[in-house]
Amino acid sequence: MRDGQPAFVTCVGKTDAVDGWREHRRDGGLVMDVASSEIVASGFSIPHSPRWHQGRLWVANSGTGEFGHVDLASGKFEPVAFCSGYIRGVSFQGNYAIVGLSPPRHNKTFSGLALQERLEEKGVEPRCGVQVIDLRSSDIVHWLRFEGLIDELYDVIAYRLIRPTTAVG
Repeated sequence: MRDGQPAFVTCVGKTDAVDGWREHRRDGGLVMDVASSEIVASGFSIPHSPRWHQGRLWVANSGTGEFGHVDLASGKFEPVAFCSGYIRGVSFQGNYAIVGLSPPRHNKTFSGLALQERLEEKGVEPRCGVQVIDLRSSDIVHWLRFEGLIDELYDVIAYRLIRPTTAVG
């Protein structure tokens, strides 16, 4: 959404064949402008959760574990942070992005993705939880990890805390 109107969508691959997206999981993903039907960026690995915030288009490049923004003039994706899981769901509070993470499912959908390679390279297991990214520094400043029954997140919504005030007088 941008200014209250549908603005951007993500696609795993540029195909209309049944289940054809699976062949394009590693780098066939794209971001499309809803109004013009133009592709504004491509080369993603299972992109998710396009969001407009602070004058930028933010995208989860889920198959790589990268969260970042798209330069609309060039179509280039600028990674901001690596997250230790499959990113689905993004919300913002000021200069912070709140992203949902899930471990990749152990099936063909998630095999062969750069995310698994990056996790192995960093020596970490995939996480299920929420991470908070400071957009100014690219640091992950907070996290919440889920263990047990919850093993996948599909979206994240953050509400601003509203505190009642006491009237004086």
